[in-house]
Amino acid sequence: MARSYLERDDLIPQLAEIFRRYGYEGASIGVISKETGAGRSSLYHFFPGGKEEMADAVLAQISDWFEDNVFVPLKEKPAEQALPEMAAAIEAYFHSGQRICLVGAFALDEVRNRFSERIEGYFARWCEALTQCLQEGARSQTEARQEAISTLAAIQGGIILARASGNDMAFQSAVAAALARAQRM
Repeated sequence: MARSYLERDDLIPQLAEIFRRYGYEGASIGVISKETGAGRSSLYHFFPGGKEEMADAVLAQISDWFEDNVFVPLKEKPAEQALPEMAAAIEAYFHSGQRICLVGAFALDEVRNRFSERIEGYFARWCEALTQCLQEGARSQTEARQEAISTLAAIQGGIILARASGNDMAFQSAVAAALARAQRM
């Protein structure tokens, strides 16, 4: 039998898309209520801290997804397996670059200071996992870290180019080129 009541976890993916569409500042409680179909009282019941708690829950869910689907595989699998899996995971997650990186968007906005720990942690863990993966073999930690930073920059830049141009290939090309370069190191 289908559930007929709303739970907190049901709202988090909807909130993520609302923040992606309207930004943090543009996503007023009124907009959130209208877009989710949840009344203000329900929203405050689930998120007593208001919009800031909602955004924090969204960032936590994104972080958990990346931990399971990107960071852990990068740390635990050999590079020849982990890097293509990372590419496939981020391709699906970012919808070939047509879905913005909400963590990146928050990092560029005034809201960055409110969520600096989550934002910094997300990028630091990704860079650390990718560095560890790239360090296999004869690579120095310095070389692997530089390549990890370049790869993350290419991924984020690919998202921006794909969104700006409406061309999925911009993202796919940026990711493919970055991974090819990382694998050659």
